[in-house]
Amino acid sequence: MRRLLIGSLLALCVAPVTFTSCTQVGPVTGHRDDIVPAFGNKQTSSSGWFGSRRSSSRHAGELVLPVNSPAPQVASQLLRSVNLKTDMVPRGRHGRRVVRPMSPRFITIHGTENFSADARQHALALKNGALRAHKRPGGNRIGYLIWHYTVDDKLAVQHMPTNEQGEHADFDGPGNRYSIGIELCEQRGSNLAVTIDRAARLTAYLMYRNGIPLCNVVPHYHWERRGVSPLHKNCPHFLLENGRPGRKWRAFLGQVNYYYRGLNAETLASR
Repeated sequence: MRRLLIGSLLALCVAPVTFTSCTQVGPVTGHRDDIVPAFGNKQTSSSGWFGSRRSSSRHAGELVLPVNSPAPQVASQLLRSVNLKTDMVPRGRHGRRVVRPMSPRFITIHGTENFSADARQHALALKNGALRAHKRPGGNRIGYLIWHYTVDDKLAVQHMPTNEQGEHADFDGPGNRYSIGIELCEQRGSNLAVTIDRAARLTAYLMYRNGIPLCNVVPHYHWERRGVSPLHKNCPHFLLENGRPGRKWRAFLGQVNYYYRGLNAETLASR
């Protein structure tokens, strides 16, 4: 639990933000249309996290997604594939002691940096008030960390409603005020590729339900941490390169977009 607390206390950050409208404009695959996002187990994949020519086969340790032709599916089907469980922090306790309404405009992706706890264990820690943090760097006020979802390789757990502000990004900044927080587990022995894919499905569903564009799906790195060094947190570290968003993050967005475009196709077909 001490490791869980330390890892989670490191997960705060802040940043100014300009709210812009942006549109979904096809898959995020970079300049090469024949390269598809591929996420694999770092220890077993021969090609690492990325880079696979389009193929109908599934390579060992890799997940290859045909981003140019997503199959339409009903939103409820996509949500079922996430295997979402509800285990809310009780209203009025710990992270939900003060309920702050929110209209979400962003989705923020985090990594737990905790190698010994899955989604259920994180849910228990939040409900028990085990994750405490200063509201501001150097401040005296103690608050509780809370985010909306935790995802592992078996399921996703919801901790609070998406119309309430969490405490996962940047103290009193726009990351907390306007974003849904999703933590990705990285416990030892788990399949990180499956966790990432489950998070991509959940993210696409939340975009669809809340009208959030793909450009507003951001890593924790996006929010500046005023008063904390370094200014930008290397989080989620397994989706960043040299501490910054790069090809890995673009591939994750491509994976999200694959599922989102399927839902878009469903909407267009119903008109």
